[in-house]
Amino acid sequence: MKNLKQYFLKGLLYVVPMAVTFWVLIKGYKELNGIIGEHLTGNWQYVGILILIALIIFIGFLGSSIIASPINSFFQRLLKKAPLLETIYTSVKDLTGTFVGKKKGFEQAVLIKLYENSTIERIGFITNEDLNSLDIKGGKILVYVPHSYAFSGQLFVVERSYITPIDRSSSEIMKLIVSGGITEIEK
Repeated sequence: MKNLKQYFLKGLLYVVPMAVTFWVLIKGYKELNGIIGEHLTGNWQYVGILILIALIIFIGFLGSSIIASPINSFFQRLLKKAPLLETIYTSVKDLTGTFVGKKKGFEQAVLIKLYENSTIERIGFITNEDLNSLDIKGGKILVYVPHSYAFSGQLFVVERSYITPIDRSSSEIMKLIVSGGITEIEK
């Protein structure tokens, strides 16, 4: 009985926001169409949909600039006071951004040889080819090597000559690594 109550409450958490959203959209459309629709005929009577979409976009813009920006600024000032939290937050944010953001960080999958005479190689992703900001020169690049069955990995500075590109999509290679090699990659 206790589980049923918890599932009911969790169900409400999903259903209520969706229901309210649909209700606001339908109610807003009917109101706009009632005001505008009586003056327009034919296909123009549906212009209320376009006005509703434009109004929602405008409210989203206002919410972003008036509400979200001050909250974000407060959060950034708070992080500045806690350097360890700021480091963790920005690292996780950057890592997440490589998967869903504009700057893709794991575009080129590669095999890397860690030692000159080794026949063992590891699979990783080139993350940075310009190491001048670190004062590292001489044809070296950064390669991130994820761990299997974990959301972690190691970052290596590798000689370019020790790298062999892998001609597969980064998402397929990431699945392969994270699964410990169990995931099959189609040819």
